[in-house]
Amino acid sequence: MLRLQRIHTTDTELYAFMEQLLTTSFPPEEYRALEQLRLYTDTREAFHNNIIFDGETPVGLFTYWDFGGFCYGEHFAIDPARRNGGYGKRALEELCRMVHPRPIVLEVEMPEEEMARRRIGFYQRQGFSLWDKPYEQPPYKPGDGYLPMRLMAYGGIDPEQDFEKVRDCIYREVYGVQ
Repeated sequence: MLRLQRIHTTDTELYAFMEQLLTTSFPPEEYRALEQLRLYTDTREAFHNNIIFDGETPVGLFTYWDFGGFCYGEHFAIDPARRNGGYGKRALEELCRMVHPRPIVLEVEMPEEEMARRRIGFYQRQGFSLWDKPYEQPPYKPGDGYLPMRLMAYGGIDPEQDFEKVRDCIYREVYGVQ
């Protein structure tokens, strides 16, 4: 049975698994400094740092923010040795079940490269819709630039009515941009 379990830095082995998977799955400009991530994990109530388990075996990570009106999926990765085994689909289903009825919003890379198009297609097959509105991911670290991205959403949220509110909340709460 697949489940998501919230962790803290005191969960030493699980936290080490999460950091290793995060740093090997994402380029450095797509995640915050690890010291800041540790602080958020232990002090930000809205931030949920989760390990994805299959039974007792950790198979991935899913970090998200719960803002009450919607959840923002920040990082999602499956252990490379376990990819293409249906874990991603099942993890998304479990997250949707856990946070229901709140909608889920996430960032995806621009659909310009094959891997980005495949990732978008994966989310679309899980019921997410691609918002066709310009969006830039603010930098996680000083000196990094904004990254052109798109938002995708699942659930009762409308890009025409909710885009600015969602973007502004993510910018303020996740990236510290006023």
